[in-house]
Amino acid sequence: MNKVFSKFLIAISFYMGLVASATGHTYFFGVSDLSQNHKTKRLEIVHQFTTHDIENAIAQSKQIHFSAEHKEYNLYIQQYFEEKFSLSHKSVIVPLNWVGFEVTSGKIIAYQESQQESFLPQIVVKNAILTDTYPKQVNTVNFQGIDIQGKAIFGSLTFDSRSKEAEITPKATH
Repeated sequence: MNKVFSKFLIAISFYMGLVASATGHTYFFGVSDLSQNHKTKRLEIVHQFTTHDIENAIAQSKQIHFSAEHKEYNLYIQQYFEEKFSLSHKSVIVPLNWVGFEVTSGKIIAYQESQQESFLPQIVVKNAILTDTYPKQVNTVNFQGIDIQGKAIFGSLTFDSRSKEAEITPKATH
């Protein structure tokens, strides 16, 4: 009986370890892709972040229980991204339209688009998504498009709890 109970405890411990490793994580990262639509010249942004991290950040900031069942779920998700991510050019905010979001495979994929034509050089990106909630959060913004002269520009910027703002410059593309 003791051996059976012991094997049972070992099996339960192993299972709990699997569950813990599946539900918690030690790496906090998100990716945003910023690309210029070659036809409209508008900037299109696609964000990918872990759903439960976004939900936890909203719950913490609003001091509420927050999940997909919350009656203001869609609104709070939109407000969070609009508050934590922005673009500006020469200190003027680049207006972004909220296109929407979807939840798939534990990820929130959110979509935004600039309201008018925008070119990448000298765009300042502010990305504070999850960096206040998770000190180890690292966000990457990949960008691609053209400058005013029609020259291709691409690269990436990295953001964390210390660095929440960066400018896209031609030298940032290397």
